[in-house]
Amino acid sequence: MTQLSQFSRALLHPRYWFTWLGIALLYLLVMLPYPLLRYLGCGLGRLSMHFLKRRVDVARRNLEVCFPQMPAAEREALVKLNFESLGMGLIETGMAWFWPDWRIEKWFSISGLEHISKAAADGKGVLLIGMHFLTLELGARIFGIHNPGIGVYRPNDNALIDWLQTWGRMRSNKSMLDRKDLKGMIRALKNGDIIWYAPDHDYGPRSSVFVPFFGVDQTATTKGSHLLIRSGDPAVIPFVPRRLPSGKGYEMVILPEVQDIPLDNEIATAASMNRVVEHGVLMAPDQYMWLHRRFKTRPEGQPSLY
Repeated sequence: MTQLSQFSRALLHPRYWFTWLGIALLYLLVMLPYPLLRYLGCGLGRLSMHFLKRRVDVARRNLEVCFPQMPAAEREALVKLNFESLGMGLIETGMAWFWPDWRIEKWFSISGLEHISKAAADGKGVLLIGMHFLTLELGARIFGIHNPGIGVYRPNDNALIDWLQTWGRMRSNKSMLDRKDLKGMIRALKNGDIIWYAPDHDYGPRSSVFVPFFGVDQTATTKGSHLLIRSGDPAVIPFVPRRLPSGKGYEMVILPEVQDIPLDNEIATAASMNRVVEHGVLMAPDQYMWLHRRFKTRPEGQPSLY
């Protein structure tokens, strides 16, 4: 297993005091009633558009290439909703890390837990496909309350934030693995564990093959899915944690196991996984992480999409 970050007195050094202040403010903020948090989070997201202009441009471009048939006005409305979701994502991170279980469960409904139970009854590990929704921290927390698993993550460069995110995520999960630790993931799957895994970001040319994703025919997509599914023989189960409209809370939709994933080669597997991701994204398109430069890596000789 990955060596997880531990609290130490070094995290009390003055260079972390400003970060501690931010953590304290976030903790106090998320103690407020949820309807007020929703109002503040959406407002923060709209305000952020004035300061994150480059990210606004990235989101706008991603939507343009993924949904070329969508009217421009509709895409622009989706950009604004997406940044409201970004503001809520910050609030929801605090909720995920600091709320007690009972308060999390109060605002969530869950469907599809039987798909996880069936995989356990069949003696299989679960590769839980968790796309990069802005609700991902909260989604991982509620899933772990019902089925503790192992999270896959990138260690943070800030030692205090790395410790905090590890502490927060371990409140309802068994352990964490560095996203580069494929051998550790395979061992866990063979042991019947649940691995939270997101195959939908651009991890660079060395780790990718080029396959279609929405409107982009050649999208850099991780090779890791092929190795994990072929070697770990898990049940591949997507899930979507989505925020409900009008402040009604959240729902966790656990989808049925994906059947007949092609394992002939990395390209076939990656293309199949992108179709799984597309289906999930369309269930809550305003809450997906469109501000990520998903199409940053291009085939040699092709111009940047940004």
